[in-house]
Amino acid sequence: MPIMHTRRRFLTATLSLAGAAGLVHARPALAGEGAPEITSVRINKSPSICNAPRYVAEELLRAEGFTDIRYVSVPPDAFLEAPRAVYQAFARGDFDFITDFAPLCVNAIDQGMPVTVLAGLHAGCFELFANEHVHSIADLRGKSIGVDALGSPQHMFLAPIAAHVGIDPSKDINWVVSPSVKPMQLFIDGKLDGFLGLPPEPQELHARRVGHVIVDSTVDRPWSQYFCCMLAGRREFVQKYPIATKRVTRAILKAADLCATEPARAARLLVDGGFTKRYDYALQTLSGLPYDKWREYDAEDTVRFYALRLHETGFIRSSPQKIIADGTDWRFLNELKREMKA
Repeated sequence: MPIMHTRRRFLTATLSLAGAAGLVHARPALAGEGAPEITSVRINKSPSICNAPRYVAEELLRAEGFTDIRYVSVPPDAFLEAPRAVYQAFARGDFDFITDFAPLCVNAIDQGMPVTVLAGLHAGCFELFANEHVHSIADLRGKSIGVDALGSPQHMFLAPIAAHVGIDPSKDINWVVSPSVKPMQLFIDGKLDGFLGLPPEPQELHARRVGHVIVDSTVDRPWSQYFCCMLAGRREFVQKYPIATKRVTRAILKAADLCATEPARAARLLVDGGFTKRYDYALQTLSGLPYDKWREYDAEDTVRFYALRLHETGFIRSSPQKIIADGTDWRFLNELKREMKA
């Protein structure tokens, strides 16, 4: 069963830190928009701290009229071994919103999951580490790469990267899935040639001076030109509660702004709220990621880009046009871009 947290402790930490309204500049939404049709909202909780805006947004969500805000965990093993389980829980209605990696959103839409992508949050976040024998993506041919599972975020990010330089990811890479030892530990132990890390894993590898980076999606093109993580809503919720959906989207985009302008405070909120343990890793992550790109980058271009890459590598069957038609709704984002001009 999913694990839900009302985040009372997080609220207490937020208030004690600096005063919630002053910290996030939360002001009630305009009355003319109408109150949200529902005052409860459930948001997926996962280990990736790059998705910080969904956690930082709690007081902003309260300012938008939500009184019951819950973060819902799908059991970690299910998340790591089968990301599909997260989207199955999403489809069942266990939670209403998720911020997730763009390729996973695209894959879920292709599988017929009732997912509606609403906005992009940030670019970057993953780094590809390699040992001394690997100096470029082309050198991955015939090498062993560790992933949590086939179809995991690491797998679905790295396969298109390899295909981009002419490597067949299904034949030319030895994907290592270990049920007992985490891929990062296997890489540290010298048993893998490469490892794609998501925060806070890159921060730990840098701190331990293990391996070297051959791809940094925050700065390396073309990956740095597209969103890494995106906000999506459960289709039924989006269609049934459009005002609530817009208010959730606004709160999370405001939280992204906070991560961009005040990363130290946002990092402290993550730690005090129990979402991560290491303040230094959280601060490094939030300081290094471009959370201010949600206004500038084109969210639909990101969906199109990853749908094309995943289609080329055989992960999905649907065309980019079908993915966009079936699983996106940019009305709220477009309205908020006009309302929330920098």
